[in-house]
Parts: sequence; structure tokens; C-alpha cells
Amino acid sequence: MRLFKRYFKYLLLIFLNTLAFHGFAQREEYIQILERQNHWVDSVFNKLSRRQKIAQLFFVRAHTDKGERYEDSVANVIKDQQIGGLVFFQGGPVRQANLINKYQKIANVPLLIAMDGEWGIGMRLDSTISYPYQMTLGAIQDNNLIYKMGQQVAYDFKRLGMQMNFGPDMDVNNNPNNPVINYRSFGDNKYNVAQKGIAYLKGMQDAGLLTTAKHFPGHGDTNVDSHLELPLLPFTRKRLDSLEEYPFREAIKAGISGIMIAHMDIPALDNTKNLPSTLSRKIVTGILKDSLGFKGLVVSDAMEMKAVTKYFPNGEAEVKAFLAGNDIIELSENSETAILKIRKAIRKGQISQEEFDARVKKVLAAKYWSGLANFHPVSTVHLEADLNRPAAIELVQQLSDAAVTVLKGTPASLQLDPLARTAIISIGVDQKTTFQDELAKWYPNCKLFRVDKNTPAIQLNQLLEVLRHQYDQVFIGIHDTRLRPQSKLDYSNEVKKFITDLAEHQNSVTCIFANPYTIATLPGIEKSGAIIACYQMSDDLQRSAVKVITRRLKATGKLPVSVNVLFPNGTGIGL
Repeated sequence: MRLFKRYFKYLLLIFLNTLAFHGFAQREEYIQILERQNHWVDSVFNKLSRRQKIAQLFFVRAHTDKGERYEDSVANVIKDQQIGGLVFFQGGPVRQANLINKYQKIANVPLLIAMDGEWGIGMRLDSTISYPYQMTLGAIQDNNLIYKMGQQVAYDFKRLGMQMNFGPDMDVNNNPNNPVINYRSFGDNKYNVAQKGIAYLKGMQDAGLLTTAKHFPGHGDTNVDSHLELPLLPFTRKRLDSLEEYPFREAIKAGISGIMIAHMDIPALDNTKNLPSTLSRKIVTGILKDSLGFKGLVVSDAMEMKAVTKYFPNGEAEVKAFLAGNDIIELSENSETAILKIRKAIRKGQISQEEFDARVKKVLAAKYWSGLANFHPVSTVHLEADLNRPAAIELVQQLSDAAVTVLKGTPASLQLDPLARTAIISIGVDQKTTFQDELAKWYPNCKLFRVDKNTPAIQLNQLLEVLRHQYDQVFIGIHDTRLRPQSKLDYSNEVKKFITDLAEHQNSVTCIFANPYTIATLPGIEKSGAIIACYQMSDDLQRSAVKVITRRLKATGKLPVSVNVLFPNGTGIGL
């Protein structure tokens, strides 16, 4: 009987842990705990000096790929300034776990650890999983898959000792030439962006991770990268309310824990010349906090970006960001100087004591909600195996399968004749691709060809003649190998013309493993017998495309953006 009871308790524990991981267990939202007094928060707050309270609002940059000297410099900032948190960038998972343990040990108040993980920790760390880009996710019709992705991303963050993701991106990308958002957005339809973003953030938050929708009030219709210059958003207040702000309003209703402010010049909201929205009290406090009623963490975009430092250097930007209403000041160029200047602004009465105290307590409450009141060091035992677990790998393939979008074609024009003379071509690459390997298994009478981005015209013309006269059918893979797939391919004009000519082959299937906007830059591609949008160059999406071609997978994806008049938003044939 005793053995039975012990076994029953063991099974019950497994069951409850499973419920918690999958989001079914009731978990109080971060926003909810702000509504009442918290003894841990009050206890920590009361022990801090004014300077230390200000420092809790500062999050500084951290890397594990810059060597010991850099790591020690961050450690010195933690010791000397007792900042509130860190934002990790490039490196490796084991190195980062060890470094987090080291940094937490020297912090008087546990550090809140964040990362930009829009497509998971693989966005920053080697040897880890990357989920599809948000543009790819925008094509998926089953939002429950995106919720599950949020849970898996949260597991990775927490397993590494991190508590906050600076994601999802909830910008409506209605400018195809946007150089900084683009593929990071769920698309150009505000409703789809809101629904996908909420599914993602709910998955993360239900699994215990703080999230941050960005970049308020909306960075999707800009043609300037705010890392380099201050973008101008010239639209009316009515347009901004109805379009750009819509996903953020919906995220607030859904209980989002954090929102990041964009660095943009928005005259309709604040006509102060060259004032980034991050530094505008009218926008941060007046609109986001007061009008929209957001109670969670307001996070500045990186304060080291040129959009800010160009006009407000030497700590001036941080003071303005603080006075504007930001709760977390991210990546200050000189946090020590900025803290001193903010301290002076408080002494001068430029902000009420009540508002200042509430901001500090909000950050401390985030630490409490994340479990940092009972901090435990990160275990590195089986860390890489845990971060590359089969369930996560399988989900990446499921997401890829669900995203593939048939823009043109019929069952016959997709599969073609398995026994005919078949050419399988990958363009834009310097080696054989997964697309070719997988497709070749189904077409025994095939030959593989490769065309790089700058193949000379004479070679292209010779190949075109061979393909026209010696092969009955052609499968074409268009690949963008860049880490950041932009709206225009980095192919030579000769290679682009080759693609157009190839599409005219009487039996051709074209698969685009690239940003969907690139389709508009390849006039004539619509002549191909079948066209499949696959959004990015990943092995998973290449396998998914072959599944669709060989009729083992029904394509359910829909274009999340309008490419041109031939392929508007929502295009997608269920084959």
C-alpha cells in the first residue's frame, strides 16, 4: 500500500508538471500581481539607496563571444552600479549559463536576464534551435502551433536562466522596403499580426516568461533603420490609431507583460523636432500608459542606437527616456553617467516620488513573478541536449509544414511525372541543397544543377539551352543564403533573367526559399507552371516543399503580405 501511494504521488507530480509546461495550470499574470502589495518587493525596495533604485531600471549588454576581458568589464558594472538586468547577445549556451551564474552571484538583487529571441534563442546563440521567422509564421493558419512555439521558447529561456524575451515583434509591415522590420513581422494585415503575436506571447507567458511586444507605436512603415538614423513616421493620428497601434492595443487586452518603445520621429503624436518617441512623455506616458491603460513594463529600445545618440548624447537621452515614462532603460552607452544625471533630475523634482517608486517596484515585481526571489543557479548538465530536445525539433518541422504556401498550380502541375527526365536546380547557392537531395529521392531520372548568385551570362545561356532541349521538366529552388533575407535578392541581373527564362519551361515548378517580397522583383516568374512560397532558406522548409510537391502534405499556408497584384495578401491554394 505504501509503495502504491508513493507511485501515485510520483505520477501526480509528473501530471502537474506536464500541465504547467503546456499552459493548462493556472498561473497568475504579471499584470495581476502589480495590483496588490508584495512583501518581497517592499523588503528589497526599502534596502536600496536612491542611486541603487535608479540602477534597477538599467539593463546593460552582455556577450559570451567577446572574451574574458569583456566579461569582466560587465561584472565590474554589476558590482559597482548594481544594475537591474542584462541583455544577452551572441555567444554559446553553456558559456552563457556559466556567465549568468557568475553574474547572479555578485548581484545584491537578482538580475533580470533578457534576450532578443524573436525566433527563439537560436537568434543569438550557437548550437541551439531557431524557429521560423515571424513572416513565415504569418502564413500559418493554425495559431495553436504558434502558442506551442511560445511555450518551447519559454522553456529554452528559463533553462538558460533567462526571464524575459524582447519579443514578439508586433509591427505591421506594410512597407515592403522596410530595412529593419520586414521578415521579423507577421505580415501586413493588422488582424493577423495581432492574432499571431497574442498566440506567441500567451504561450511564453503561460510557461512563465516575461514578454515584450515591439516596437510601439509601430515600426512597420519606415524605410530607415533606426539603428543608423531617426526614422520619420509622417502619418495622421487617425491612421496611427487605426493601423499601427492596433496590435499593441490587442496585446494589452490579452495581458502582455511588456511593451518596447520604438525610436521614431512622429509629429502627429509629438511635434518636438528630432525627438525620438522613446523620449516623448506625450507618447510613452500620455498615450501608452494613460490612453491605452498599459500597466506593464515599458522598455526603451536600445539607447545606443543612432536614432537616439545623434541628437541626445552623453546621458541626456537616458534622462529624457526616464522622464518620458520608460520603466527599463536598455543598453545605455554609459549607465554610470546616466544614473547620476537621473538622480539629479529626481532631486530637482522633475518627476514625482510616487511615480519613481512605482517604476522601481514594477521592475522588482517582474523579478518576483519570474521566480528570482528564490534564485537557483543554472545547471549545465545535459544543457545542450535539453535545448535541442526532440519535441522542439519536431515542432519546427510542423511549423514549416504549416507555412508552405502554393501560389499557383494544380496537383498535376506540382508533382509532374516521376519518371520523366527531370532537372532539379538550386539558384543562389554554392553547394547542393536539402531541396535537391530530398526531391531526387522521388525522381530517379533526374540530374542536379547549381547556379550561384553571379554565374556569368554565357554559362547561364548554355545551361538554359540544355534544360530546354534535354529535360522534360524542371524544379527550381530560389535560395536566399543571407542571415537577414531582404525584399530584393542579391543576385546579378543575369541570374534574375535566367530565372524568368526558366519559368517559361513548359513543365516548371518554382519554390522560393526567400523573403516573399522577392517574388515581385522577378517579373515573369508567374509563367511557371506552379509556384510555392517557402519564405526562408531552412532545411525544414525545403523538406516541407518536397512533401507538398510529392503530395504527402497538403499546403495550407496563406501569404501574410501583398507581393503584387498577382499575389495579394491571403493568396494560397490548398493542394
